[in-house]
Amino acid sequence: MSAGVHPAWLGSAVLGDDVVLTRDPRCGLGAEAYTIARSGGVTTVVAEDEAGLMYGSFHALRLQDDLEAQTHRPFVARRMMQHWDNVFVHPVMGQVERGYSGGSLFWEDGALTDDPDRVGDYARLLASVGINSVSLNNVNVHAGEARLLTDRIGEVAVLAARFRQYHIRVYLSVSFAAPMLVGGLDTADPADERVQAWWATATQRVYAAIPDFGGYIVKADSEGQPGPFAYGRTHAEGANLLAAALAPFGGEVYWRAFVYNHRQDWRDRTTDRARAAYDHFTPLDGEFAPNVILQVKHGPIDFQPREPVSPVLLSMPATRLAVEFQATQEYTGQQRHVCYLPPMWSAVLSTVADRVDAVVTVSNAGDDRYWTNHPLAQANLYAAGRLAWDPTLDPTALLDEWIARTFPPAAAGTVHELMRDSWAVYERYTSPLGVGFMVHPGDHYGPDVDGYEYSRWGTYHFADRDGVGVDRTTATGTGYTAQYPEPLASQYESRATCPDELLLFFHHVPYTHVLHSGVTVIQHIYDTHFAGAEAVSEMVSRWSDLPPSAVGEDLHARVSDRLREQHRSALEWRDQINTYFYRKSGIPDTKARRIY
Repeated sequence: MSAGVHPAWLGSAVLGDDVVLTRDPRCGLGAEAYTIARSGGVTTVVAEDEAGLMYGSFHALRLQDDLEAQTHRPFVARRMMQHWDNVFVHPVMGQVERGYSGGSLFWEDGALTDDPDRVGDYARLLASVGINSVSLNNVNVHAGEARLLTDRIGEVAVLAARFRQYHIRVYLSVSFAAPMLVGGLDTADPADERVQAWWATATQRVYAAIPDFGGYIVKADSEGQPGPFAYGRTHAEGANLLAAALAPFGGEVYWRAFVYNHRQDWRDRTTDRARAAYDHFTPLDGEFAPNVILQVKHGPIDFQPREPVSPVLLSMPATRLAVEFQATQEYTGQQRHVCYLPPMWSAVLSTVADRVDAVVTVSNAGDDRYWTNHPLAQANLYAAGRLAWDPTLDPTALLDEWIARTFPPAAAGTVHELMRDSWAVYERYTSPLGVGFMVHPGDHYGPDVDGYEYSRWGTYHFADRDGVGVDRTTATGTGYTAQYPEPLASQYESRATCPDELLLFFHHVPYTHVLHSGVTVIQHIYDTHFAGAEAVSEMVSRWSDLPPSAVGEDLHARVSDRLREQHRSALEWRDQINTYFYRKSGIPDTKARRIY
């Protein structure tokens, strides 16, 4: 070890005398970057700053073989894990909104956690995969949580101290109406000087308590949350209000682009939720302050098993953008199903990596002993950080990297086979060909084909006796395809060139429409749902064949329990989807399998 290198993170890193760390402020590598090499059993790490040494040290733990000198630097400066944790237990959403891994790591029944060491462990976990930012509370900010910005900022400072040891900056989700909720004002209008002064003072107090505070996350004019529309202001004016308060301290605003009409009339086919973010935000390109980052979900709807890339990410060159992923499996099995999501994320990043300034992931971690409820869901958290650092990494290689660091060799092959194609398996037995949803309203778990079909949420499939899918074409539909640049606009506009996996997202087609695969839409639905359920059955058998001693009795039992539930659920999805479309279409399965 180099003399004088004794940061807190080094005390918890398992590094031996065969690792040499050198901090050289004149090496020119840049912030967080490092050079690593291994030869003759000795690993050397050189970095310009302490954060670079830390990331290089974690890389050293992954090394198995000699390595010629390589330089590694993150492709974006901000790699954030966002938490939807509530301070107080919400009567509907609980301690963690869309959380499936136990309670919050930070809060319990209205109070700060009494287990700060667990927070420190989590900070190290995140840092080990390259995460350098974390938001601590739910984007749906309730009255109690709004006080984190003011009289409860000391609790945030306690958490910030733990994360700081691993070079992670903390952020807070704040309510746009905070001047009214906790400030005693009668307005939150961005143009009101009293509002501007309130945000400036509140922000100054935050930085007095947390000098390296990262900034604010804001969900505004979205699903009932207050925002600038109430005052006839734009989202740029709303975001810039907070940006002005943060700018003197180097803070940033992450302004969520998840804005749409959540009181839609299902009878109205001209209103298209997929269009909303683009329609609201692209006219404002260039109007956001330099320290505003527009946070955009990777797809245009809401973290479905299959969506096209959001056109917002391809259409705002004068605005700083963050792409948002969801590790918590709200629509992909809720950590009761194995669903390895990095192949999806990698495909998105291959399209947008050169257009974004930050990568945000909604965390799937909680106070569960395995962090993520389903032990195998840890792989999503691991790969989310690694891809945020380097989007060119291969998702399958990352899976094997995580397996090698988590399981003994005797279990590695079984875990790999369970997980490698699990996203594709999940897609096969749930909503077909990109149409999305078909889930139980509210909790979003399990099949309910028409659950949202006549609701106000704008998530429709429009299945009738003749066909299924949403017409989003320019020629005959909502015009959504025109939001894409070429060649994507033309590709999605035509049935002949639209990818099969997105066909029903962009087109309403007859059940007899023939896919590029050569089968009809209705037969594809039947085939994939039978195949998906059968694949889960094979997963159950494969895990059962693994001796519990290979991974430990408790972990083996936990995974077995989750796989049994996945199998039960997959059968229910299979039977409900196939029965629904058989009854709608009247077209039998060509293979004469049982459909109810």
